[in-house]
Amino acid sequence: MKRLVILFGPPAVGKMTVGRELEKISGLKLFHNHMTIEIVLPFFEFGTKEFNRLTGQFRRQILEEVANSDLPGLIFTFVWDFNQESEKRFIDSLTSIFHEVGGESYYVELEASQKERLKRNRGEERLLEKPSKRNLEWSDNNLIDCDEKYKLNLSDKDIFYYENYLKINNESLSASETAKQIFSFIEP
Repeated sequence: MKRLVILFGPPAVGKMTVGRELEKISGLKLFHNHMTIEIVLPFFEFGTKEFNRLTGQFRRQILEEVANSDLPGLIFTFVWDFNQESEKRFIDSLTSIFHEVGGESYYVELEASQKERLKRNRGEERLLEKPSKRNLEWSDNNLIDCDEKYKLNLSDKDIFYYENYLKINNESLSASETAKQIFSFIEP
């Protein structure tokens, strides 16, 4: 059965790093959100209609190809604003691709304090993979601004939309430890 694992949470919570570790133990390929962001940014500013359309189309096409291939599935990372219904619709459109081929979706929310995420925001691997984050003053301010403007983690009182949901506070966990927890959750 094909599996789509959606790793979501605020900027610098460790989605890509955890995704890499999960890729090693699960056989699923990692498709982190900056793989499309960094392609489009030289042409269109973040958040413009052109930027959003292109990144959305690229993401959808890759998921369609994976769903219809011999690959066992995919790990996809996403910064999800729970106050935006359009983001839920986008996730629904991606998960439907896997459901149409009999696949299963898993939703994994990561959380860590802003202090820890600001520290991670300067990590070597992050800066290597995400050129748009290399202006550290801008990147730190963007992280803080996102925390103020958007609802990027659910509270304990919130109810998540779907089954197959796991929330992990990975503040004190290594990426490997976090990935092992996720693997136990998604392994049939």
